[in-house]
Amino acid sequence: MKLSIKNLCKTYANGVKALDDISLDIHTGMFGLLGPNGAGKSSLMRTLATLQKADSGSVFLDDLDVLSNPMSVKKLLGYLPQEFGVYPNQSAYQLLNYYAYLKGIVNKKERKEIVHALLQQVNLFEARNKNVDTYSGGMRQRFGIAQALLGRPKLIIVDEPTAGLDPAERIRFNNLLSEISSNIIVILSTHIVDDVSDLCNDMAIIQNGRLLLTGSPLAFMEQFEGTVWTKRIGTNELEDYKKTYNVIYSHLQSGNPLIHVISEKDPGNGFKASSPNLQDIYFSTIK
Repeated sequence: MKLSIKNLCKTYANGVKALDDISLDIHTGMFGLLGPNGAGKSSLMRTLATLQKADSGSVFLDDLDVLSNPMSVKKLLGYLPQEFGVYPNQSAYQLLNYYAYLKGIVNKKERKEIVHALLQQVNLFEARNKNVDTYSGGMRQRFGIAQALLGRPKLIIVDEPTAGLDPAERIRFNNLLSEISSNIIVILSTHIVDDVSDLCNDMAIIQNGRLLLTGSPLAFMEQFEGTVWTKRIGTNELEDYKKTYNVIYSHLQSGNPLIHVISEKDPGNGFKASSPNLQDIYFSTIK
């Protein structure tokens, strides 16, 4: 299975160029799409999900023209947006049963078996008779994945799925994503770099609607080996260091900033060599 995106462009009525000549090839497995807020991630996801039209370009899922055949695509697509609503006072079983009927699963016995199997898969079977609007954030996201899996899709798109989840629910949800991506395409759109590092064999970084980088996270980290240096500094020293060194980002460690810089040579001055991680690649790229 292959999703081929070629020269995709989208400009909104207010003049914002959300997608600027995006070209990507995405294969079976988990693909991470990284970028800051407003980078164009959600615009790309909505376009791939046929929820909005592109101005130009093409998208093919194997031989299927996605942009020209939205109804055919929806039969092969599972989509979990960043925010999705549920009907109040409806249980997980009732809602999934209804969505399965809308997906064309009209046989009542078959539909029940499918719904039960999906609820087992996302670990919600014991809570199947509880109203979904009473679920925790993580439970709602897992219900969203169950909904997206209806109809055995070939492509699943998830947009910022772990935002707001507690650490335990985030791990549980990421394990579920990893499990379902073994034989289909799963596109994970997020600004949480660690999720992409943990889950994805392939990724892209976009900013201001443009593709900045695409490839393997592991290969990028190998390429950056020997170029990342860190140092703990005082809280009032950051701006001075930015004037002298190529500071890509900083974060607090034990209450003081730990800065990361890119340098081909040892910058001295107390800096220590650091094994590069995907945060280093991400911030270096968008900087």
